[in-house]
Amino acid sequence: MISDFLRAFDALPLGTFYGVFDGRRYVVTRTNFSGGGAQKLVAEELGGADYISLNLYRLASGARLKPCEMPEAKVVAFVMGLTPDT
Repeated sequence: MISDFLRAFDALPLGTFYGVFDGRRYVVTRTNFSGGGAQKLVAEELGGADYISLNLYRLASGARLKPCEMPEAKVVAFVMGLTPDT
């Protein structure tokens, strides 16, 4: 499952973009730090109250997903289901 998540995460654009998840629109920012060894994603629902925030660490021992004060399942579902605007 982590490999599917990583593929979906890596397919998202870097920087700030708009997209749709579960029929709702979001503004999303994906940022790389430490040469890509640490990554952050923050998303805010436009016109709503939903908020997504996660850190992803690419370690020699494997990727580590660290959601920010929310269930891991929520951030995984968001990343896997998000459709960026084209």
